[in-house]
Amino acid sequence: MYSATLISTLLLGTALDVTAKYTWKNVHTGASGGFIPNVIFNQKQKGLAFLRTDVGGAYKLNTDGLTWSPLLDFADNSRANYWGVESIATDPVNTQNLYIEVGLYTNSSVLLTMYFQRVVDNNIGAWCARWDPNNGTLLISNNQGSTFKAVPLPFKVGGNMPGRGIGERLVIDPNNNKVLYLGARSGHGLYKSIDSGNTWNKVQSLNATGTFVPDPTDTSGYYSDPLGVGWIIFDTTSPKIAAGTSRIFVGVEAENSPSIWVSNDAGVTWAPVPGQNTTYITHKAALSPAEHSLYVTYVNTAGPFDGSLGWIGKYNITSGTWTNVTPAQAISDNYYGFGGISVDLSGNPGTVMAASLNEYYPDGQIWRSIDGGATWSVLYSASYPPPNYTLDITRYYSWDISSAPWLRSYVTGSGQIGYGMEGLNIDPFDSNHFLFSGLTLYGSYDLLKWDSVHNITLSNMASGLEETVALGLISPPTGAHLISAVGDIGGWTHDNLDVAPTTLHVPIFGNVMDLDYAGLKPYMVIRIGNSVGQLATSGDGGHTWTLYANAPSSVSSGHIQYSANATSILWSTDTGVYVAKNNGTFVAATGIPTGSLIKADKTNDAYFYGTSGGWIYVSSDGGTSFTKTALLGSATSANGIAVNTLGTAGEFW
Repeated sequence: MYSATLISTLLLGTALDVTAKYTWKNVHTGASGGFIPNVIFNQKQKGLAFLRTDVGGAYKLNTDGLTWSPLLDFADNSRANYWGVESIATDPVNTQNLYIEVGLYTNSSVLLTMYFQRVVDNNIGAWCARWDPNNGTLLISNNQGSTFKAVPLPFKVGGNMPGRGIGERLVIDPNNNKVLYLGARSGHGLYKSIDSGNTWNKVQSLNATGTFVPDPTDTSGYYSDPLGVGWIIFDTTSPKIAAGTSRIFVGVEAENSPSIWVSNDAGVTWAPVPGQNTTYITHKAALSPAEHSLYVTYVNTAGPFDGSLGWIGKYNITSGTWTNVTPAQAISDNYYGFGGISVDLSGNPGTVMAASLNEYYPDGQIWRSIDGGATWSVLYSASYPPPNYTLDITRYYSWDISSAPWLRSYVTGSGQIGYGMEGLNIDPFDSNHFLFSGLTLYGSYDLLKWDSVHNITLSNMASGLEETVALGLISPPTGAHLISAVGDIGGWTHDNLDVAPTTLHVPIFGNVMDLDYAGLKPYMVIRIGNSVGQLATSGDGGHTWTLYANAPSSVSSGHIQYSANATSILWSTDTGVYVAKNNGTFVAATGIPTGSLIKADKTNDAYFYGTSGGWIYVSSDGGTSFTKTALLGSATSANGIAVNTLGTAGEFW
């Protein structure tokens, strides 16, 4: 009745040769779906910009100024550490040169096989963050990212560690582009290259290494690793000497001690900047050459999703004095820090923008000043007027999300701007253009209206940034081309792979852990989330969904399967394997271990298959009971299980 054909190319991980038949490209979602720490504009070439993500690689802005193209999609599982981008430097002299610092984690040395791996034995549906055993890598390109050379770094890199929004940690001297500086984590200090990034040496004269740790009690090392040297800025107004730019500022992540250091001899000697704030942790900095000043944001921890206090300081390089330019509203609120900061390099001197960090309610805030931080205006204002004293928000912006209509659910209600705004960048060649990042990327091309009519248009600027974590994909033989289960935002039903869907799966589960369609009734689709009660079915191929009335009260995550005629639902979880018949209640299936991988026969409504611990299990009664039938040969477990979808019953891999 069945064929236990085990294809080694699938189970043992050997790559299939499909290049002769298929052309691969990204499915278009229209927006990121993941965290974006920063955008980096080139200071010489208009329109040249790059973007880094914490787990999704790096991207280059296309010539349309609206969409992005991936640079690191060549990185497979064996180079999964390339997915975490800690910093990017684009050459201000030779704009063809690009440097990308990659690595996921600085803690532990457990083998990294995948970034997020579905655990398929006794903990189905969980996400397993495998720490990165490798030192970091510097990817060097001389053609703006078309090709790269990999240079090993002498330390680990944390593209997905706390503090990943700090920086940039990697910079190029604008007066000597063979000189690069790189701020390391974990107490390794500041490093310098004098040969365009090919070799690196520690800067021994700077003893400050950035000792702040977010949580010293964390035993995993994720929150207890020192944040290190966070940012480097060359003072382009300082004299040029033989070695390059003479004045360099460095931000180290330290608490209750100097965190900003300066060199006036191109990095030979260093001294703490006098009068600086030592209460908080320095986060980002922006140089205003026209004012001969340095703006610095501070927060009381690492970010991007924490921080309850902060400060914005302005350092006048000529006079050597500091001014507290923290917006008055933020001082009054007193419950968040500050992340992104940017100055307008092509517009009026003294134009600066700053973003709150970890301001969850009523929303994240962006401030703008046109007088050097003396006064600030806001992107929105909030009040609690009588007689009901309920929240009232006046927004000085409107939305254009036509490139990703499904974002509608994120730009309604009180929380629209976001709370993890690490990147805030004014285009150095266009005062009307700015971008701000966090859980996606938004921006505007009419920014100067802020100063006149105090109303701008915010648009989705994340088209091409496909950073989602795909947890499950199905392509039914009829109807939608693709239905996805996605982490964080749930997923979509794609009728056209080149067009962004209009909605997410509704009701939204956040993390959709698995989904399936019925083989003989492919318009019947089922999906599950990672919380109790999150089970939904669709009778129109995934376009509309209904919560399953008899979802169990203590089951979540795992794997879900529909029988061929949609008469049975089989659900494998870390507490057991359960079956429901004819839309009824779930009961325990027998004869199959907890946490088994499961699959429904797409032709025979009575048959389900499972595997666990090297054994194959088969049900011929709609999932009520299973029989242990065969071994997986020499394999002790399976990474995946698939069935024949072409009308052949009883065949699976």
